[in-house]
Amino acid sequence: MAIDERTAAAVPVGGLRERKKRRTRGALLRAALVLFVSRGYERTTVDEITAAVGVSQRTFFRYFANKEEVVFAVQDLVESHFVGELHARPPAEGPLEALRGAVLAAWDTVDGALREVVPVGLYMRSYRLIESTPALLAVHLRRSTELEERISRLIAAREGLDVDADPRPRVAVAAFFGVMRVTGRLWVQGDDTSVEAIRRLTDTYLDGIGPALAGCWR
Repeated sequence: MAIDERTAAAVPVGGLRERKKRRTRGALLRAALVLFVSRGYERTTVDEITAAVGVSQRTFFRYFANKEEVVFAVQDLVESHFVGELHARPPAEGPLEALRGAVLAAWDTVDGALREVVPVGLYMRSYRLIESTPALLAVHLRRSTELEERISRLIAAREGLDVDADPRPRVAVAAFFGVMRVTGRLWVQGDDTSVEAIRRLTDTYLDGIGPALAGCWR
């Protein structure tokens, strides 16, 4: 549908430009993830991604520094969604209770968080790709370490603690992220690729933190 002169005058040029940029970036992101999960990350070239969208290589590099940045762009969004859920937890909750509530709430609402970027099913397949590709897994682990420190400081602030003087925030967050790594690995090895499957695993394994760390196991 054409935009008449009055409508065009009412729409800021910057607004139209920004929407076009978001559409282009989103198209590149979706095309890249589809190619990565169908052909493999290392076998997919930037030229193939740009050809799928009908743009130049120069346009690709205007939005992404490299293929790795594309893979983790949606992961950034999901991690920010989790951090947002953690900020929203009631102050009365203890650290592990808040972390558990935040991650389960994030899985429950991830579809809405991703709706304007990629289908949730494509994100889940890209998550499996990261977990099963050695080069990407190494980056994922490094990024997880950085996120772990960020969350440790957030938990310390919630509890009114100095994260560098009191070891408990980092210990609690390390235990939590250990569960996240285990459940991610088990989920990748399973046949059910749904959000519900990884949520169930997460819930079950978080149940085991307390008993695993307390007393004798025999």
